Amino acid sequence: MNAIEINSLCKSYKDFELKDITFSLPQGSIIGLVGENGAGKSTTIKLIMDAIERDSGTVTVLGTDNKSPQFKSVKEDIGVVLDEAYYPEVLTAKNVGAVMKNTYKNWNAEQYDALIKLFNLPTDKQFKDFSRGMTMKLAIAVALSHAPKLLILDEATSGLDPMIRDEILDIFNDFTRDETHSILLSSHIVSDLEKICDYIAFIHKGRLLFCEEKDVLLNEYAILKLTKAEFEAVPQRAVKGVKKSDYGVEVLVQKSAGSKAFKAEHTTLEEIILFLAKGDDAK
Repeated sequence: MNAIEINSLCKSYKDFELKDITFSLPQGSIIGLVGENGAGKSTTIKLIMDAIERDSGTVTVLGTDNKSPQFKSVKEDIGVVLDEAYYPEVLTAKNVGAVMKNTYKNWNAEQYDALIKLFNLPTDKQFKDFSRGMTMKLAIAVALSHAPKLLILDEATSGLDPMIRDEILDIFNDFTRDETHSILLSSHIVSDLEKICDYIAFIHKGRLLFCEEKDVLLNEYAILKLTKAEFEAVPQRAVKGVKKSDYGVEVLVQKSAGSKAFKAEHTTLEEIILFLAKGDDAK
């Protein structure tokens, strides 16, 4: 079963188009949604949650079409953290817990209080005085405290210091140890995605450039550092991105396409994404 299935999803604005997005999130897995600011990540998440109207395509979440009347009850099983997380200005973390107790039938006050303590959040400070990092930690605490089966997280780790980010990534990993739990994590912090994701979906300028298992990506692509003469001998079908300088040429190659004659260096997810984006822009 897939926790999320998206097929041929499209959404147009005056100056932006999300075009023909298709990918799925297998149950029990974590998928990282990556792309530059304005690429369409937040739009995709809003479409998944049926927060905005789509032009075409289908979205199924936890086995339910998100346009069906039943989707309202399915939202009980989804923990959501949006990039623009917001609560009324006068509420405190303590107040938020009381409100959520009356909002979610499976609200776990003990877990919420434990997360508030773990994140070092003040219980009596009003939301209007929260920093972005404090806001995201509060939203994550809420998302995890009503027994969700699926977490949808839009830039949830941005604005947090590295130590807290690592703690939260560990919490997300623990969450998916239950094979019925799944996570969609949108982030521009590619190193976070490389640490915990099973799959990576890369959206660039409103189009999905790839959706693939992370380990397959890291095994399939490599970096070659060549002279300009050596570069001419590389099979062009293997070349997926090029960076030229006065010192030579760096090439992202697809191993299965015939570049094994050259000594390749290990690459990172961030390098793959940067090279593929540059290659797409050059088309």
